[in-house]
Amino acid sequence: MSRVRAERIAEQIKKELAELIRTELKDPRLGFVTVTRVEVAGDLQHVRAYVSVMGKPEEKQQTIALLERAAGFLRGEITRRLHLRLAPALVFKLDESGEYSSHIEALLKELRQDRPQDANVGGATPPDADG
Repeated sequence: MSRVRAERIAEQIKKELAELIRTELKDPRLGFVTVTRVEVAGDLQHVRAYVSVMGKPEEKQQTIALLERAAGFLRGEITRRLHLRLAPALVFKLDESGEYSSHIEALLKELRQDRPQDANVGGATPPDADG
């Protein structure tokens, strides 16, 4: 199968999965979930969905567990909506990249605040205005 087709289907699955989670899953324990990335095997039999979840670590694990329990329903709906011949197996993985990048950004901001502000950073003297 063409890798381009698998990538197109992965993008469609990502959109449908996000929509299904937002509109169809009504469990109040389900946290704020964002589908960040979807990887599809070349034979379209396995789908790995990376999700970002806001909250504490135990809330994140609870949300992943809820998504795993709803995987059968989501699998059927995705198969029906995308007119796939075979229903792919869904696996949900927690995507921590957003939190990691915000942590790095906070560290960089802290470093910038700790560094003394020097107008003459490069060591070169500014040209005289008089000429």
